[in-house]
Amino acid sequence: MSLARVVLTCGRSVDLADLRFSSTYGGTPESYPCKPVNEMKIKDLLVAAEQAFPETPVHLVPPAREYPHQYAGAFGPVEMLPSVACVGTFRSAALDPAHDPVLYRSALTVIWFQPTTRVPSGCEAEAGLRDVVWDELARDYEL
Repeated sequence: MSLARVVLTCGRSVDLADLRFSSTYGGTPESYPCKPVNEMKIKDLLVAAEQAFPETPVHLVPPAREYPHQYAGAFGPVEMLPSVACVGTFRSAALDPAHDPVLYRSALTVIWFQPTTRVPSGCEAEAGLRDVVWDELARDYEL
């Protein structure tokens, strides 16, 4: 049973099998949101996803970045990512038409950022998530 179904812009439906939310800046050391902090957060998410789901390829949807007019500190200007970091594992029909559709599925773990903790669903998921090029990024596996 899936948590939700997302329809990609290519028309493929993918089922959300696992979803982890975290605050983008929760637990960040005493600093301010800037490019080095954001790059460290993204790297940590990629490493954690690769360790949690070693058999599944991991893809990062490039996050939107905002630059509010605020004082630039020692690490450069303020750079804000959306407030919720998401790691989701999705599953769908097999990519290879030679694979038995009963025995094979495809999978991909995706990292994306969004402004709320809303579970992505249908055609209303974040645009970057819906634009994932499944056929190039996912991998088939046997049940």
